[in-house]
Amino acid sequence: MAIFTEKGHGAPVTETGLSIIGTGMRVVGDITAEGVVKIEGTVVGTVRAGRQVLVGKGGEVEGDVISREAIIGGEVRGSIRADERVEIQATSVIHGDVAAKRLLVQEGGEINGVVRMGEGALEAEPAEKAEPQRSY
Repeated sequence: MAIFTEKGHGAPVTETGLSIIGTGMRVVGDITAEGVVKIEGTVVGTVRAGRQVLVGKGGEVEGDVISREAIIGGEVRGSIRADERVEIQATSVIHGDVAAKRLLVQEGGEINGVVRMGEGALEAEPAEKAEPQRSY
């Protein structure tokens, strides 16, 4: 039984993996992964994943979540930006902005921030007005 499968010129086949921040674990710093990041503990920092970020019930992120897809069951204190879709489960609380092409919010899920959806949701923020408003 082979442990590694070879493809092409002897290069091993690589699959994007699953990274888990378990219950009771606290990570301070940014996390970057190619595959899936599952958070059941606490992360203080930005979480970036090439495929998916899962914040389980009881999981916490104190920072931004950036991925192709985000499924939130816990608490996020920061913005969520997903290239494809965001799912806000009934047990989740979001304190920040959400931007995605598609959004699913289950009954009971909370979003306390600005929601941007559709193809234009991920484009750069509009430029500030040329002259700021002044109050006298």
